[in-house]
Amino acid sequence: MKIAIISDIHGNLPALKAVFEDIRLFGADRIYCLGDLTDGAPWNNEVTELIRSKGIPTIMGNHDERIAFDHPVFSLSKHSREEQEARLTTINHTKSTITSDNKAFLAGLPASIRLTFGSVTILLVHGSPGSNEEYIYDQHEEKTLMKMLNDQEADVMVCGHTHLSFIRLLSTEEAGKSKLVINAGSVGRSKEQDRKACYLQLNINNEGDNMESATVVPVICKVDYPIAETIEGIRNSTVPDFYADFLEQEQRA
Repeated sequence: MKIAIISDIHGNLPALKAVFEDIRLFGADRIYCLGDLTDGAPWNNEVTELIRSKGIPTIMGNHDERIAFDHPVFSLSKHSREEQEARLTTINHTKSTITSDNKAFLAGLPASIRLTFGSVTILLVHGSPGSNEEYIYDQHEEKTLMKMLNDQEADVMVCGHTHLSFIRLLSTEEAGKSKLVINAGSVGRSKEQDRKACYLQLNINNEGDNMESATVVPVICKVDYPIAETIEGIRNSTVPDFYADFLEQEQRA
């Protein structure tokens, strides 16, 4: 079984199209999305409609929730004043342009998705099992991660939200057993050095009905996309140039 998991598209249609082409070449049997379809590039409706047209099971990201239910926008201390202003503007842009059908789709998304292959359980979340606002990084305390997995009775947890991909193996007290925490990265607004569109491939061998005969092999994939098209699209829209500048700076790095 081949599974592709995408996350954090943030309105970046050129990046999403490139990732879908890579997924086609991968030959995925299933595709899942961890949310945040909107905000940061001008193609919020196009991205949402493409996800809907493909029937991709999708989780409600924190941006999707804010758009779906018109939640107020609060400043975050980690952001500069420039980013706070850009964030407010791009969210208001999405709120004013999202179609009623797409807004209803976002409002109906679940908080998590649970997959089972033999005795292996994979939990898909946006941020964490407790909140789509919680950030889980590679250096997260192992004890806390293990508790999340044990509380959810999951062997693998895949999240997004941070825009930084990682694969982390957690050892268990049981000999020969381990658990995985994976961040699928971001398709549309990566914070990684190369800024390529990022997604996760899972190769699952679920022959047999026990953990010993089932394997999950994760691969983080980086995909080139026409980033200049995204930059131009942002500059030619009412989305703040802050997001175009961000992409340009990384291209020059």
